[in-house]
Amino acid sequence: MNKTGIKICGLQSVEVLKSMVNLPVDYIGFVFADSKRRIDGVQAGELLRVLDEWTSGSRPRSVGVFVNPGDALLNDVMEKAPLDVIQLHGQESPQRCREIREHFGIQVFKAWSVDSQGQIERSADELDAYVGTIDALLLDTYDPLYGGGSGKTFAWDRIPVYQAWTHQHEIPLFVAGGLTADNAEKLVHEYHPDGLDVSSGVETNGVKDIAKITAFVERVKQA
Repeated sequence: MNKTGIKICGLQSVEVLKSMVNLPVDYIGFVFADSKRRIDGVQAGELLRVLDEWTSGSRPRSVGVFVNPGDALLNDVMEKAPLDVIQLHGQESPQRCREIREHFGIQVFKAWSVDSQGQIERSADELDAYVGTIDALLLDTYDPLYGGGSGKTFAWDRIPVYQAWTHQHEIPLFVAGGLTADNAEKLVHEYHPDGLDVSSGVETNGVKDIAKITAFVERVKQA
């Protein structure tokens, strides 16, 4: 990924997604875990059909967000809404990531929760075990209720530590947590992540706001 990709996560509304079809967005995320943004496979199928109407650049890739999903849930969602990427936010082991990746034949992104200081409770050996089982690493600020999706930033000066690992293993690095149109440009300029994952930062009163989404996309692409 030569430029920082943009993932707008937690889409629920067909109308909002249709209003985005002229924006250069790289990924659209749908949440299938416990969250106020949760949808089911049928809703996701309706949203996926909107992606085929995209007019700006290539069609965004669809990403399903799961937390420790069982086979029944994954199979049900994938049957009703064939996703491009599965993003895992739980305690999924390297073996579980590999199983999902090989079973569905699609990319798997693994989210690692970090504390406010940007630290994770994993050893180097534990991290290395994921090499060859995931297609991207996502850093997100820990939330005690859902694991991620806290809407809070972490200490970005820790990003280079993880970038060194992802560069070594040629794995893209995505950053989430508290991103907005106001701070995303600074993040891109200073740390050049492969992707940004935003949800609450482009919402108003818990609902996706097309004006905020547009501003976020413009700031990141200009950066």
